[in-house]
Amino acid sequence: MMHGFGWGGMWFGSIFWLLFLGVIIWGILSFTHNQKRENREITTPRDETPLEILKKRYAKGELTQNEFDAMRKKLIE
Repeated sequence: MMHGFGWGGMWFGSIFWLLFLGVIIWGILSFTHNQKRENREITTPRDETPLEILKKRYAKGELTQNEFDAMRKKLIE
């Protein structure tokens, strides 16, 4: 025998569980969306200028001083 709750208590319990599940689903979707956005920001390279690329190549030893100077002059012109 139910005392005090009746049908109203059953509805409240159902609504509570639906809200609880909704919050859990929202949290999971929000977390995965944020993870995807962070991964995109990390993996998306920004556009480098030709001079920055040239400096990196020189720093790696791919170019000699003379080659670097000649290419830099052409870029600045």
